[in-house]
Amino acid sequence: MILMNFRFLPIALLAVSAVQAEVKLPAVISDHMVLQRDVAAPIWGTAAAGEEVSVSVAGQTKSTKADANGKWLVKLDPLAVAEGLSLTVTGTNTIEVKDVLVGDVWLGSGQSNMAGPVRTYKGKDAVLQKLLEGAPYPKLRFKRQGDSKWELATPQTVDAFSALLFPFGVRVQEEIKVPVGLMMGCVGGTPSGFWLTEEMYRSDAACVAQAKEFAKTYDLAAAMKGYERYMAAWKQTQEKAKKDNVQPKGREPRKPTPAGESYGQIGNLYEKYIQPYVPYAIRGVLWDQGEGGTAITGVDQYHVMGALIKGWRGAFGQDFPFIYVQKVSGGGTAWDMSDPVTINASPFAPLPTQLPRNIDGLHREVHIKIQQHPKTAMVIATDLGGMTHPTNKSGYGARAARVALGFVYDKPVEISGPLYAAHQIDGDKVRIKFTHVGKGLAARHSEKLQGFMIAGADKKFQWADAVIDGDSVVVSSAAVPAPKAVRYAWSNVAPWANLFNKDGLPAQTFRTDNWQ
Repeated sequence: MILMNFRFLPIALLAVSAVQAEVKLPAVISDHMVLQRDVAAPIWGTAAAGEEVSVSVAGQTKSTKADANGKWLVKLDPLAVAEGLSLTVTGTNTIEVKDVLVGDVWLGSGQSNMAGPVRTYKGKDAVLQKLLEGAPYPKLRFKRQGDSKWELATPQTVDAFSALLFPFGVRVQEEIKVPVGLMMGCVGGTPSGFWLTEEMYRSDAACVAQAKEFAKTYDLAAAMKGYERYMAAWKQTQEKAKKDNVQPKGREPRKPTPAGESYGQIGNLYEKYIQPYVPYAIRGVLWDQGEGGTAITGVDQYHVMGALIKGWRGAFGQDFPFIYVQKVSGGGTAWDMSDPVTINASPFAPLPTQLPRNIDGLHREVHIKIQQHPKTAMVIATDLGGMTHPTNKSGYGARAARVALGFVYDKPVEISGPLYAAHQIDGDKVRIKFTHVGKGLAARHSEKLQGFMIAGADKKFQWADAVIDGDSVVVSSAAVPAPKAVRYAWSNVAPWANLFNKDGLPAQTFRTDNWQ
């Protein structure tokens, strides 16, 4: 039998109580951190309920008391750009956070094209390798997801960091000349529906409306029957593979869900990878996701991303810019195939003899539309090289930095290729007007402008003749005397489309109709 000495129990309890009462900070508030300049940056943590906590940095001190749950938060007066600061947090204990910088903080999120580390791509990307060899970068700091602390940008930490976010940060830091902090929250193969909370999704009127509209024509019973047939065939394939002692092929089919519902848990990735950053002050978000869809039946990427962008801004309490990488990646030609940024683009090609299918441009159209949400900009990727995991990560990072510099930092640089704005039908011709014409419209790789198709009331499209006229393109075809609609680059792969602005950025897929 073991006898306990109860005389020492109160002392033990006091020791436990003292440990619980200690002021603690989240992983995102640690040595080498970057605080966002020019805003009331929050600092938060835990302590004993009612405990007095003070935070001191750069000559200012903010004090508060922990609430009934032991949580506390203060907001600093806006800080100017600085290096080598110490931030001291004092309660029953004292924590000194050393080597604090003040500059701009960017959060990178999405799926595998954001998560993929430098070590995976450096052998396929000479510019990325050169950037790695340039480390350390004293004014660039990294924060990987989870419980990791802030890190200096050394060759070792760079090697394990995002191959997209790293070159983005280097380029931005070089241009704005202030410290830059980069935080990651990303998981490969994930849908956008897992990156916003249930409340963000359910409270978004546009998402609710699209789900209701989809439900009117969605036959869940028929989808279930199709699923059961597919599942039976899949099981047979798996059993045969085992019997033949070969590796089974194909993924298990997912059970259909009702309109507006998900096969997984809405918000699970947000809670694990984004919530720990809230409410850290940031300059903006760089997002690379889309291959994984939304995982919400009948609700598309445009609507889910609208709810996500609005929801994240509400959670952080900041109306920050949101920059996202275009999907589908690649598929188009580039202004300059020798430019390291676009070196993996598709070579210019003649028009195919057969037109793309009517649905071929729909996926691109939805993703291009996301930039219509307030304070949101798209990183054009049609000319950056394709595949599921494009290897030219330095090109993607440089293009994303270009968008940030023009869109967020007001640098005099064009951030987009020509975007459809309006059209006017005049007899047998259609005049297409564009925004983002930059230094002017231009046909590239051929004197003839191509990639446009035209149709009349019969909805039968033909390749069209197209001529640049100032900031517009005039489209026509002898085979369509009474045109009703025009489409451009209406395909996931369109190396034959050659409209650019003279700033070197390609025009984006569009259509003037809404035909099914």
